Amino acid sequence: MSGPVKRSITIAGHRTSVSLEPVFWTLLTEAAEAEGKSIGGLVTSIDEGRAANLSSAIRTWLVERLRSQVARAA
Repeated sequence: MSGPVKRSITIAGHRTSVSLEPVFWTLLTEAAEAEGKSIGGLVTSIDEGRAANLSSAIRTWLVERLRSQVARAA
């Protein structure tokens, strides 16, 4: 697995950098497409309810989304 990749995104009207491993960037892109949002729009909604740093909040949100999908499929 590759190390984190830093990308700049706009959330809540301002630019910020987020570091995620490539697999999380792929999952985030897929989630944004599934929800009909831009990556920035999805991250903005994740940012609104976060208690941890932004990268951790994104990873947690993605894992919880996957867990929910698995539970529905079972």
